[in-house]
Amino acid sequence: MRYDVISADGHVDLIWLPPDLFTSNASAKFKDRMPHVVDGPKGPMWVSKNGANFGLLNGMGSAGREYVPGVIHRSDRMASTGLYEDGKKGIRRLTDVELRLKDQDRDGVQAEVLYGVLGSSMRLNDNEAADEMLRIYNDWLYSFCKPHPERLAGLANIPSHSMESAVAEVKRVAKMGGFKGLDIANRPDMVPLWDPFWDPLWAISEETKLPIHIHTIGGRSPDVTKYPPPVQRRIFAVHITGFQMHMSGFLMGLIFSGALERHPGLKVVIGEAGIGWIPYVLDHMDLEWEDQFKDLELKMKPSEYWKRQCYATYQTDPVGVRLIDLLGEDNVMWGNDFPHPDGIWPDSKEFLDRELGPLPEKVRRKIVCDNAAKLYGFGAA
Repeated sequence: MRYDVISADGHVDLIWLPPDLFTSNASAKFKDRMPHVVDGPKGPMWVSKNGANFGLLNGMGSAGREYVPGVIHRSDRMASTGLYEDGKKGIRRLTDVELRLKDQDRDGVQAEVLYGVLGSSMRLNDNEAADEMLRIYNDWLYSFCKPHPERLAGLANIPSHSMESAVAEVKRVAKMGGFKGLDIANRPDMVPLWDPFWDPLWAISEETKLPIHIHTIGGRSPDVTKYPPPVQRRIFAVHITGFQMHMSGFLMGLIFSGALERHPGLKVVIGEAGIGWIPYVLDHMDLEWEDQFKDLELKMKPSEYWKRQCYATYQTDPVGVRLIDLLGEDNVMWGNDFPHPDGIWPDSKEFLDRELGPLPEKVRRKIVCDNAAKLYGFGAA
Protein backbone atom coordinates (compact mmCIF):
# COMPACT_ATOMS: atom_id res chain seq x y z
CA MET A 1 0.00 0.00 0.00
CA ARG A 2 1.23 3.49 -0.79
CA TYR A 3 1.16 6.01 2.04
CA ASP A 4 1.02 9.76 1.55
CA VAL A 5 -0.82 10.89 4.69
CA ILE A 6 -0.88 9.11 8.04
CA SER A 7 -2.78 10.54 11.00
CA ALA A 8 -0.75 9.95 14.16
CA ASP A 9 -3.64 11.02 16.40
CA GLY A 10 -7.10 9.50 16.06
CA HIS A 11 -9.56 8.47 18.75
CA VAL A 12 -11.88 5.68 19.75
CA ASP A 13 -14.20 7.20 22.37
CA LEU A 14 -16.05 5.06 24.88
CA ILE A 15 -19.41 6.55 23.98
CA TRP A 16 -19.14 5.09 20.44
CA LEU A 17 -18.33 1.57 21.56
CA PRO A 18 -20.93 -1.24 21.44
CA PRO A 19 -23.36 -0.44 24.30
CA ASP A 20 -23.00 -3.88 25.91
CA LEU A 21 -19.24 -4.25 25.38
CA PHE A 22 -18.19 -3.99 29.01
CA THR A 23 -21.15 -5.64 30.73
CA SER A 24 -21.04 -8.59 28.32
CA ASN A 25 -17.33 -9.21 28.74
CA ALA A 26 -16.71 -8.40 32.40
CA SER A 27 -16.21 -11.12 34.99
CA ALA A 28 -18.99 -11.62 37.51
CA LYS A 29 -17.11 -9.58 40.12
CA PHE A 30 -17.10 -6.47 37.94
CA LYS A 31 -20.18 -6.79 35.75
CA ASP A 32 -22.31 -4.32 37.73
CA ARG A 33 -19.40 -1.84 38.02
CA MET A 34 -18.87 -1.47 34.28
CA PRO A 35 -19.91 1.44 32.07
CA HIS A 36 -23.31 0.78 30.52
CA VAL A 37 -26.08 2.59 28.68
CA VAL A 38 -29.35 3.86 30.20
CA ASP A 39 -32.11 6.18 29.02
CA GLY A 40 -31.43 9.81 29.92
CA PRO A 41 -33.26 13.12 29.51
CA LYS A 42 -31.51 13.79 26.18
CA GLY A 43 -31.39 10.20 24.99
CA PRO A 44 -29.33 7.10 25.75
CA MET A 45 -26.26 7.84 27.84
CA TRP A 46 -23.26 6.02 29.24
CA VAL A 47 -23.11 5.80 33.05
CA SER A 48 -21.75 3.60 35.83
CA LYS A 49 -23.22 2.28 39.07
CA ASN A 50 -21.30 4.75 41.23
CA GLY A 51 -22.70 7.79 39.43
CA ALA A 52 -20.15 8.39 36.67
CA ASN A 53 -21.52 10.05 33.53
CA PHE A 54 -19.54 9.38 30.36
CA GLY A 55 -21.86 11.27 28.01
CA LEU A 56 -24.47 10.65 25.37
CA LEU A 57 -24.39 7.47 23.33
CA ASN A 58 -22.55 8.36 20.09
CA GLY A 59 -22.24 11.96 21.26
CA MET A 60 -19.72 14.68 20.47
CA GLY A 61 -16.09 14.38 21.52
CA SER A 62 -14.57 12.25 24.24
CA ALA A 63 -17.06 13.54 26.82
CA GLY A 64 -20.10 12.65 24.71
CA ARG A 65 -21.54 16.15 24.68
CA GLU A 66 -24.75 17.01 22.89
CA TYR A 67 -24.13 18.42 19.43
CA VAL A 68 -25.73 21.87 19.18
CA PRO A 69 -25.56 23.46 15.72
CA GLY A 70 -23.76 26.78 15.47
CA VAL A 71 -21.75 26.52 18.71
CA ILE A 72 -18.48 24.91 17.52
CA HIS A 73 -17.50 25.37 13.89
CA ARG A 74 -15.48 22.16 13.63
CA SER A 75 -18.40 20.17 15.05
CA ASP A 76 -20.66 21.73 12.44
CA ARG A 77 -18.28 20.52 9.73
CA MET A 78 -18.34 16.99 11.12
CA ALA A 79 -22.11 17.15 11.44
CA SER A 80 -22.38 18.11 7.79
CA THR A 81 -21.14 14.60 6.92
CA GLY A 82 -24.02 13.07 8.90
CA LEU A 83 -21.75 11.80 11.68
CA TYR A 84 -23.99 12.68 14.62
CA GLU A 85 -27.24 11.89 12.83
CA ASP A 86 -25.87 8.48 11.97
CA GLY A 87 -24.93 8.06 15.62
CA LYS A 88 -28.49 8.73 16.70
CA LYS A 89 -29.59 5.98 14.32
CA GLY A 90 -27.16 3.54 15.89
CA ILE A 91 -24.67 3.74 13.01
CA ARG A 92 -21.33 3.81 14.83
CA ARG A 93 -18.98 5.24 12.22
CA LEU A 94 -16.11 5.46 14.72
CA THR A 95 -16.25 1.82 15.74
CA ASP A 96 -17.51 0.07 12.63
CA VAL A 97 -14.13 -0.59 11.05
CA GLU A 98 -15.23 -0.34 7.42
CA LEU A 99 -17.15 2.89 8.05
CA ARG A 100 -14.17 4.36 9.90
CA LEU A 101 -11.88 3.60 6.99
CA LYS A 102 -14.33 5.30 4.62
CA ASP A 103 -14.30 8.39 6.83
CA GLN A 104 -10.50 8.49 6.70
CA ASP A 105 -10.64 8.01 2.93
CA ARG A 106 -12.90 11.06 2.86
CA ASP A 107 -10.11 13.02 4.57
CA GLY A 108 -7.31 11.71 2.37
CA VAL A 109 -5.77 9.62 5.17
CA GLN A 110 -4.39 6.15 4.41
CA ALA A 111 -3.63 5.08 7.99
CA GLU A 112 -4.12 6.29 11.55
CA VAL A 113 -2.99 5.74 15.12
CA LEU A 114 -5.78 5.07 17.61
CA TYR A 115 -5.79 6.52 21.13
CA GLY A 116 -8.44 5.16 23.46
CA VAL A 117 -10.71 5.44 26.49
CA LEU A 118 -8.31 6.37 29.27
CA GLY A 119 -10.21 9.49 30.33
CA SER A 120 -13.19 7.25 30.99
CA SER A 121 -11.11 5.01 33.22
CA MET A 122 -10.47 8.03 35.44
CA ARG A 123 -14.11 9.13 35.49
CA LEU A 124 -15.16 5.62 36.52
CA ASN A 125 -13.70 6.47 39.95
CA ASP A 126 -13.09 2.79 40.65
CA ASN A 127 -9.50 1.79 39.94
CA GLU A 128 -10.05 -1.94 40.33
CA ALA A 129 -12.97 -1.88 37.90
CA ALA A 130 -10.98 0.41 35.59
CA ASP A 131 -8.33 -2.28 35.20
CA GLU A 132 -11.05 -4.67 34.03
CA MET A 133 -12.54 -2.04 31.72
CA LEU A 134 -9.18 -1.40 30.05
CA ARG A 135 -8.54 -5.12 29.56
CA ILE A 136 -11.91 -5.43 27.83
CA TYR A 137 -11.22 -2.39 25.68
CA ASN A 138 -7.78 -3.65 24.67
CA ASP A 139 -9.25 -6.99 23.61
CA TRP A 140 -11.86 -5.14 21.54
CA LEU A 141 -9.21 -2.88 19.98
CA TYR A 142 -7.08 -5.88 19.06
CA SER A 143 -9.99 -7.38 17.15
CA PHE A 144 -10.92 -4.02 15.62
CA CYS A 145 -7.46 -3.40 14.15
CA LYS A 146 -6.62 -7.01 13.20
CA PRO A 147 -8.36 -7.04 9.77
CA HIS A 148 -6.53 -3.89 8.62
CA PRO A 149 -3.03 -3.69 10.14
CA GLU A 150 -1.94 -1.74 7.08
CA ARG A 151 -4.33 1.07 8.07
CA LEU A 152 -4.82 0.96 11.84
CA ALA A 153 -2.23 1.17 14.62
CA GLY A 154 -3.90 0.48 17.95
CA LEU A 155 -2.41 1.75 21.21
CA ALA A 156 -3.07 -0.51 24.18
CA ASN A 157 -4.61 1.43 27.07
CA ILE A 158 -2.52 1.11 30.23
CA PRO A 159 -3.60 2.19 33.74
CA SER A 160 -1.42 4.64 35.66
CA HIS A 161 -2.76 4.34 39.22
CA SER A 162 -0.92 1.08 39.95
CA MET A 163 2.46 0.06 38.55
CA GLU A 164 1.63 -3.59 39.22
CA SER A 165 -1.51 -3.30 37.10
CA ALA A 166 0.32 -1.33 34.41
CA VAL A 167 3.17 -3.80 34.00
CA ALA A 168 0.79 -6.78 34.04
CA GLU A 169 -1.28 -5.28 31.22
CA VAL A 170 1.80 -4.40 29.17
CA LYS A 171 3.00 -7.99 29.45
CA ARG A 172 -0.44 -9.27 28.44
CA VAL A 173 -0.84 -7.07 25.35
CA ALA A 174 2.77 -7.60 24.29
CA LYS A 175 2.13 -11.35 24.30
CA MET A 176 -1.03 -10.84 22.21
CA GLY A 177 0.90 -8.88 19.58
CA GLY A 178 -0.69 -6.49 17.12
CA PHE A 179 -0.47 -3.36 19.27
CA LYS A 180 1.82 -0.54 18.14
CA GLY A 181 2.31 1.30 21.41
CA LEU A 182 1.15 1.96 24.95
CA ASP A 183 -1.34 4.73 25.75
CA ILE A 184 -0.81 5.66 29.40
CA ALA A 185 -3.72 6.97 31.46
CA ASN A 186 -3.05 10.69 31.83
CA ARG A 187 -5.06 11.96 34.80
CA PRO A 188 -4.75 14.98 37.11
CA ASP A 189 -3.81 12.82 40.11
CA MET A 190 -1.15 10.89 38.20
CA VAL A 191 2.28 10.45 39.80
CA PRO A 192 4.70 13.00 38.22
CA LEU A 193 7.02 11.55 35.61
CA TRP A 194 10.15 12.46 37.56
CA ASP A 195 9.12 9.95 40.25
CA PRO A 196 10.93 6.55 40.40
CA PHE A 197 7.43 5.03 40.44
CA TRP A 198 7.63 4.93 36.63
CA ASP A 199 10.90 3.05 36.27
CA PRO A 200 9.33 -0.43 35.74
CA LEU A 201 7.13 0.93 32.96
CA TRP A 202 10.04 2.61 31.16
CA ALA A 203 11.96 -0.67 31.38
CA ILE A 204 9.20 -2.90 29.99
CA SER A 205 8.37 -0.40 27.25
CA GLU A 206 11.98 -0.51 26.10
CA GLU A 207 12.02 -4.30 26.39
CA THR A 208 8.85 -4.82 24.36
CA LYS A 209 9.67 -2.03 21.89
CA LEU A 210 6.21 -0.54 22.43
CA PRO A 211 6.48 3.28 22.50
CA ILE A 212 4.95 5.16 25.42
CA HIS A 213 2.17 7.63 24.56
CA ILE A 214 0.86 10.33 26.87
CA HIS A 215 -2.09 12.22 25.43
CA THR A 216 -2.86 15.69 26.60
CA ILE A 217 -5.89 16.26 28.83
CA GLY A 218 -4.99 19.67 30.27
CA GLY A 219 -4.83 20.27 33.99
CA ARG A 220 -7.53 19.62 36.54
CA SER A 221 -10.80 21.15 35.38
CA PRO A 222 -11.49 24.32 37.40
CA ASP A 223 -14.52 24.60 39.68
CA VAL A 224 -16.66 27.26 38.05
CA THR A 225 -19.86 26.74 40.05
CA LYS A 226 -19.35 29.72 42.39
CA TYR A 227 -19.10 32.17 39.49
CA PRO A 228 -21.84 33.68 37.29
CA PRO A 229 -22.09 32.42 33.69
CA PRO A 230 -20.04 35.24 32.07
CA VAL A 231 -17.11 34.52 34.39
CA GLN A 232 -17.52 30.77 33.88
CA ARG A 233 -16.99 31.36 30.17
CA ARG A 234 -13.75 33.24 30.87
CA ILE A 235 -12.48 30.39 33.03
CA PHE A 236 -13.43 27.81 30.43
CA ALA A 237 -11.67 29.83 27.70
CA VAL A 238 -8.45 29.90 29.73
CA HIS A 239 -8.67 26.18 30.47
CA ILE A 240 -9.34 25.12 26.88
CA THR A 241 -6.77 27.46 25.35
CA GLY A 242 -3.98 26.36 27.66
CA PHE A 243 -4.57 22.62 27.88
CA GLN A 244 -1.85 21.64 25.39
CA MET A 245 0.87 23.68 27.12
CA HIS A 246 0.12 21.75 30.30
CA MET A 247 2.18 18.96 28.77
CA SER A 248 5.40 20.92 29.31
CA GLY A 249 5.55 19.56 32.86
CA PHE A 250 5.39 16.00 31.55
CA LEU A 251 8.20 16.62 29.08
CA MET A 252 10.44 18.24 31.68
CA GLY A 253 9.70 15.55 34.26
CA LEU A 254 10.45 12.76 31.81
CA ILE A 255 13.79 14.14 30.61
CA PHE A 256 15.08 15.42 33.97
CA SER A 257 14.19 12.05 35.56
CA GLY A 258 17.01 10.46 33.56
CA ALA A 259 14.64 7.84 32.11
CA LEU A 260 15.81 8.48 28.55
CA GLU A 261 19.45 8.21 29.61
CA ARG A 262 18.86 4.91 31.39
CA HIS A 263 16.67 3.55 28.59
CA PRO A 264 18.08 4.72 25.25
CA GLY A 265 15.70 2.42 23.39
CA LEU A 266 12.61 3.96 24.97
CA LYS A 267 10.43 6.01 22.60
CA VAL A 268 7.90 8.53 23.94
CA VAL A 269 5.11 10.34 22.11
CA ILE A 270 3.31 13.37 23.51
CA GLY A 271 -0.10 13.20 21.87
CA GLU A 272 -2.08 16.23 20.68
CA ALA A 273 0.10 18.64 22.63
CA GLY A 274 0.82 21.12 19.89
CA ILE A 275 4.43 21.90 19.03
CA GLY A 276 4.93 25.67 19.15
CA TRP A 277 5.84 25.71 22.86
CA ILE A 278 8.35 22.85 22.73
CA PRO A 279 11.44 24.69 21.37
CA TYR A 280 11.23 27.24 24.17
CA VAL A 281 10.93 24.55 26.84
CA LEU A 282 13.83 22.55 25.41
CA ASP A 283 16.03 25.61 25.15
CA HIS A 284 15.23 26.60 28.72
CA MET A 285 15.89 23.07 29.96
CA ASP A 286 19.30 23.18 28.27
CA LEU A 287 20.01 26.51 29.91
CA GLU A 288 19.11 25.35 33.41
CA TRP A 289 20.98 22.06 32.97
CA GLU A 290 24.12 23.90 31.90
CA ASP A 291 23.75 26.46 34.68
CA GLN A 292 22.89 24.42 37.75
CA PHE A 293 21.65 20.86 37.13
CA LYS A 294 24.59 18.97 35.68
CA ASP A 295 24.50 16.76 38.76
CA LEU A 296 21.41 15.06 37.31
CA GLU A 297 21.65 11.71 35.56
CA LEU A 298 22.03 13.26 32.13
CA LYS A 299 25.06 12.85 29.88
CA MET A 300 23.62 15.00 27.09
CA LYS A 301 21.68 18.23 26.86
CA PRO A 302 17.94 17.75 27.50
CA SER A 303 17.19 18.80 23.92
CA GLU A 304 19.39 15.98 22.63
CA TYR A 305 17.27 13.37 24.42
CA TRP A 306 14.22 14.94 22.81
CA LYS A 307 15.70 14.59 19.35
CA ARG A 308 16.90 11.04 20.00
CA GLN A 309 13.77 9.54 21.58
CA CYS A 310 10.72 11.82 21.61
CA TYR A 311 7.88 12.87 19.32
CA ALA A 312 4.92 15.21 19.48
CA THR A 313 1.71 15.19 17.46
CA TYR A 314 -0.36 18.19 16.44
CA GLN A 315 -3.34 18.87 14.22
CA THR A 316 -2.95 22.56 13.38
CA ASP A 317 -0.10 24.75 14.63
CA PRO A 318 1.18 27.34 12.13
CA VAL A 319 3.56 28.80 14.71
CA GLY A 320 5.06 25.41 15.51
CA VAL A 321 5.51 24.62 11.83
CA ARG A 322 7.74 27.69 11.54
CA LEU A 323 9.97 26.15 14.22
CA ILE A 324 10.47 22.74 12.63
CA ASP A 325 14.21 23.32 12.33
CA LEU A 326 14.37 23.75 16.13
CA LEU A 327 11.98 20.89 16.87
CA GLY A 328 13.64 18.45 14.50
CA GLU A 329 11.95 17.28 11.33
CA ASP A 330 12.13 13.68 12.58
CA ASN A 331 10.31 14.42 15.87
CA VAL A 332 6.97 15.80 14.68
CA MET A 333 3.92 13.86 13.49
CA TRP A 334 0.67 15.31 12.23
CA GLY A 335 -2.77 13.93 13.10
CA ASN A 336 -6.33 14.97 12.23
CA ASP A 337 -7.68 14.21 15.75
CA PHE A 338 -10.77 12.49 14.31
CA PRO A 339 -13.50 12.78 15.58
CA HIS A 340 -12.89 15.46 18.22
CA PRO A 341 -14.28 19.00 17.88
CA ASP A 342 -10.80 20.57 18.12
CA GLY A 343 -9.60 18.40 15.23
CA ILE A 344 -9.59 19.21 11.53
CA TRP A 345 -11.42 16.25 9.96
CA PRO A 346 -12.73 16.24 7.22
CA ASP A 347 -10.69 19.25 6.02
CA SER A 348 -7.16 18.00 6.61
CA LYS A 349 -5.91 18.63 3.08
CA GLU A 350 -6.86 22.29 3.32
CA PHE A 351 -4.98 22.70 6.62
CA LEU A 352 -1.93 20.77 5.46
CA ASP A 353 -1.64 22.68 2.21
CA ARG A 354 -1.90 26.01 4.02
CA GLU A 355 0.41 25.28 6.96
CA LEU A 356 3.00 22.96 5.41
CA GLY A 357 3.03 24.37 1.89
CA PRO A 358 6.16 26.50 2.41
CA LEU A 359 8.22 23.54 3.72
CA PRO A 360 10.50 21.45 1.49
CA GLU A 361 8.68 18.39 0.19
CA LYS A 362 11.03 16.01 2.03
CA VAL A 363 10.30 17.69 5.38
CA ARG A 364 6.57 17.91 4.72
CA ARG A 365 6.44 14.21 3.89
CA LYS A 366 8.23 13.27 7.12
CA ILE A 367 5.69 15.19 9.18
CA VAL A 368 2.55 13.91 7.48
CA CYS A 369 3.68 10.38 6.70
CA ASP A 370 7.21 9.03 7.03
CA ASN A 371 7.85 9.64 10.73
CA ALA A 372 4.66 7.82 11.70
CA ALA A 373 5.26 5.07 9.14
CA LYS A 374 8.67 4.39 10.65
CA LEU A 375 7.57 4.50 14.30
CA TYR A 376 4.47 2.34 13.83
CA GLY A 377 5.67 0.02 11.10
CA PHE A 378 3.28 1.05 8.32
CA GLY A 379 4.60 -0.34 5.09
CA ALA A 380 6.99 -2.71 6.83
CA ALA A 381 7.41 -6.03 5.11
